[in-house]
Amino acid sequence: MKSSVRTVCAIAFTGVTLSATQVSAQPYTFTLLGTLGGTHSDAYAINNTGVIAGSASIIGNTATHATVWHGTTSTDLGTLGGTNSYAIAINDAGIAAGESYTTGNATFHAAMWNGATVTDLGTLGGTQSFVQSINSAGVVAGYSLLAPGGAPYHATIWHGATPTDLGTLGGTNSYAMDINDAGVVAGFSDIVGGVYHATVWNGATATDLGTLGGANSHAGGINDFGVVAGSSDILGSTAFHATIWNDTTTIDLGTVGGTHSQAIAINNSGQVVGWSYTTGNVAEHATLWNGATATDLNSFLDPSVVSAGWVLIGANAINDQGWIVGPALNIHTGTHEGYLLAPVPEPETWALLLLGLGLLASRRRYS
Repeated sequence: MKSSVRTVCAIAFTGVTLSATQVSAQPYTFTLLGTLGGTHSDAYAINNTGVIAGSASIIGNTATHATVWHGTTSTDLGTLGGTNSYAIAINDAGIAAGESYTTGNATFHAAMWNGATVTDLGTLGGTQSFVQSINSAGVVAGYSLLAPGGAPYHATIWHGATPTDLGTLGGTNSYAMDINDAGVVAGFSDIVGGVYHATVWNGATATDLGTLGGANSHAGGINDFGVVAGSSDILGSTAFHATIWNDTTTIDLGTVGGTHSQAIAINNSGQVVGWSYTTGNVAEHATLWNGATATDLNSFLDPSVVSAGWVLIGANAINDQGWIVGPALNIHTGTHEGYLLAPVPEPETWALLLLGLGLLASRRRYS
């Protein structure tokens, strides 16, 4: 990864000046994150210091391992003894969480990586558990099987290695997809009749967020203000749309032209990312929603990136600086690789940065 901050500083110190027109014409820098020696990777989360969590294939593509990227450096986090592992979430302290095959590849268990230490978080009694989020206090959210033998999944939070069952809205299954710094959890649960509704758990209280009029809804993200992002079926249609729930208000975010869209994450500025079908439902494209405006993130790619075959097929996370990560597909080779889109500073910010660097240089010369 090469962050926009590093790019800005490199340009400033080498004496290159970009005009306001050039800066505003390309509002994001695009970086492919690379792999652990194999051919594919994915980026699932990014914290507010710019550290990215995901997974990458190792040399020979014999396994996929949980990975973090610090700048341009990728680190293999290893496994719980099995072949594959995935880092799905990371907090601002750099603690990553996800899941890993256990020894013998018999089952996946929720896992947490703190530096070089990997911890098996266990289950609610079943054979499998999976992670979706971790907050600043290190509380992990996901879901776990209740008992051996294909029992239902229940939304789960882990304090350390202790799992807590969050229950359901009355149905069989539930899934926790995100947790904010207040410990409020967002996800979805089936209600009586096998229909799924977006759900918020605040302590022991589960709240049904409802839908846009259709049968089903799903929550994927929640910010520290309690605004929830996800998707909902549309009344009288087979389509589902990206949706946000703000207190008692449910808002249809629309699409970039196709019938379906899904919001996956939301930051504390209210920016939402996910994916949408393009016009004619030709393809799934990574999408950013600022308020009611849906933007295909591929529109920010340099033509050279597009001609090389890269398409942003989804956006999995956005941090409070607006940095976005997700999966990119190369339509020429069929390979997948995690990407970073980092906002380029606005012209005013750019000018202030260059002024600050100039003052710093002057201070060094005359000190």
